Amino acid sequence: MKKPFTLLDDFGKEDGEPPHLRRNKIVSLLKEKFDFENSHLHSPTGKDKGILSKCFGYFAPEQAKELGIYPYFKEIQEIDGCHVVIDGKEAISVSTNNYLGLAQEPRVIAAARDALEKFGIGCTGSRFLNGTFNLHKILERELSSFLDREDAIVMSTGFQANQGTISCLLGRRDIAFSDRENHASIYEGCSVAQGKTVRYHHNDMDHLEYYLKKHSDVEGKIIITDSVFSMSGDIANLPAIVKLAKDHGASVMVDEAHGLGVLGEHGKGVGSYYSLEDEIDVYMGTFSKSLGSIGGFISAKSEIVEFIRHKASAFIFTAALPPASVAGVIAGLEIMINEPERINQLRENTAYIKRGFFDMGFQVNNNSIPIVPIQIGEEALTLYLNRLLFDDGIFAGVAVSPVVPPLNAMIRTSYTSVHNQNDLDKVLGSFKRLGLKLGILPKE
Repeated sequence: MKKPFTLLDDFGKEDGEPPHLRRNKIVSLLKEKFDFENSHLHSPTGKDKGILSKCFGYFAPEQAKELGIYPYFKEIQEIDGCHVVIDGKEAISVSTNNYLGLAQEPRVIAAARDALEKFGIGCTGSRFLNGTFNLHKILERELSSFLDREDAIVMSTGFQANQGTISCLLGRRDIAFSDRENHASIYEGCSVAQGKTVRYHHNDMDHLEYYLKKHSDVEGKIIITDSVFSMSGDIANLPAIVKLAKDHGASVMVDEAHGLGVLGEHGKGVGSYYSLEDEIDVYMGTFSKSLGSIGGFISAKSEIVEFIRHKASAFIFTAALPPASVAGVIAGLEIMINEPERINQLRENTAYIKRGFFDMGFQVNNNSIPIVPIQIGEEALTLYLNRLLFDDGIFAGVAVSPVVPPLNAMIRTSYTSVHNQNDLDKVLGSFKRLGLKLGILPKE
């Protein structure tokens, strides 16, 4: 990995300068070296024609790599809980959704190993034909029992669970009302469905109500929302959504990807958190966050699940989830239910880190969601800070346009039950020291 240019050395020490002026100067210097907003622009040449020409004019990743601030596709060589080794360098990971530390839990690994030895590495076919093993059915029954719902269907990824379900439920005369910050998989499902989709402003119930009234003549309506929004860490206003759904004859689908294992009784999610489980018509969840594996599922009334089983292309035409992954999820679900101290520790860690960031001057959500985005703004500055954090032993995520709106770039951090206080203090210390140096934080 290349070293980034020594911006702080170039800029020098100006201890008496106001933070906002220092920040502006650093941003100007950064943009001389890497103009993120315009890095995609390229004047076509005679050779750059046709559908693939856009590929040869896309220079942003290469420019960022040349400067040593490219943040993506880092190769993790070793992992132990929240600690990783990348390029031979040890770091604390705050770029993980392994909320309950189950991805490396010995009992989960043992269950996966047993299934691997018994069934092999894959199912070599779709669930619809030869790919349904007894493990898939066991997991579906366990999920239904845990959530106190009639049935469940396990799919190969969370993305496919959303895409496949929405695309088969949303008929030509139907309409979906979707929060603007919903997962991309929800919008993919809406885009390939025959019906119409309208996007209401993020968590804006007045805007949702406006659209529901505007389309009051439509019989088939469904409101789709993330329970916990993956970038902002906001919680959906589920009580208001449920009320509006009842008032306007709409069904409710909730994506609990980041709510499962985090909120509610035994980690059942936001529906449980608000005591509104019975008001959710379609519950979607994933195994790639709190349960530490891969895959997704839908839980609903048996008739709904049976319809999805026979109509969802993303389910019918995809190879089944490998046995080892399924067995690991079964074991992880049992641990999550029987060891509530994991969720309690996660909540304690979340409260501690958020209080630390707030005391520094960062704006953070006052909730128990372990997703803690640190808003920076300028994309190039965000990429540079992310690299400096890595040099300081902190492996964080970064979100830039188009994942977030332009000039709303953030360092996306997330926390687990296996971070200890020393880990959290080091994270806070690095953010504070670098935030002051870059003029992101006010002077003490």
